[in-house]
Amino acid sequence: MTRIEKASRTDQEQGLSRRTALSCMAWVGTGVLWTVAGGVPRSLGLIGDAAAAPPGGSTPNSFTFVQVSDSHIGFNKEANPDVGATLRAAIDGVNALPVRPAFAVHTGDVTHLSKPEEFDTAAQLLGGLKTGALHVVPGEHDVLDDTATAFRERYAPRDARGNGWYSFDEAGVHFLALVNVMDLKAGGLGNLGEEQLAWLEDDLRGRADSTPIVVLAHIPLWSVYPEWGWGTADSERALAALRRFGSVTVLNGHIHQVMQKVEGRIAFHTAMSTAFPQPAPGSAPSPGPMKVPADQLRRMLGVSRVEYVPGTAPLALVDTPLIG
Repeated sequence: MTRIEKASRTDQEQGLSRRTALSCMAWVGTGVLWTVAGGVPRSLGLIGDAAAAPPGGSTPNSFTFVQVSDSHIGFNKEANPDVGATLRAAIDGVNALPVRPAFAVHTGDVTHLSKPEEFDTAAQLLGGLKTGALHVVPGEHDVLDDTATAFRERYAPRDARGNGWYSFDEAGVHFLALVNVMDLKAGGLGNLGEEQLAWLEDDLRGRADSTPIVVLAHIPLWSVYPEWGWGTADSERALAALRRFGSVTVLNGHIHQVMQKVEGRIAFHTAMSTAFPQPAPGSAPSPGPMKVPADQLRRMLGVSRVEYVPGTAPLALVDTPLIG
């Protein structure tokens, strides 16, 4: 039996091993429109709020970008037998926005089993986004070859380091695209590793404390629920390097439900699913798809609006279901 066949077989198994941690995260993700004005990120749902968003140039150094996550191209189980159609629907919503986003980010699990044909299909679909550049960080499902070669060839920029981490700037905001899905720790916890942490510290060295920072990662950098692998084992060193900055926003996928936390001047936000819900932390024996009647599914999915004022208040979160 090949390694990929083993990965597919374990989609039916339960438990907290690395492979079963991969298998239960078979969900596609929603699109979230982020706007940055004066260095403060604010998220807008792709329904209603987006139409009311100010144009990208209405405020100095303001712009918008779209977050998509966990598309899992290649997954075809009962919970969502056509993930391509769901991703297309999210892309159609992005393309219908009255203001073109500056770029898009995908926070991982582009594919389900890292197969070439899955990457091909994903590239074709994501190529339909009417945005600027596409910035992608890998999910654990994108690196089943344990080298991330296929993912890097598709999505890592030429100046990416190590397993594909890199940084870029947009209108005075500094973005860090991290990789925390290689060498997962016990229970599926994410891992950044010594080399990447040293690079991150060096990348931030010399930057003014007033520089707004946005971090992209697949697995949360805060301990959402370590028993399910919902956290990153060595994130504290990264967070220590980020704490001196006045505005830090961390965006991730992986857990397929909206969760938020503010820790000092660091705001954490996870992407919501457009496929089906996942159990709340600790509410089930293990994470995984939570099947609901078809006529109720869209009422349990949706988009969210988040407002964040660095260092003054927690995130204000409003969820908007696809069907009210």
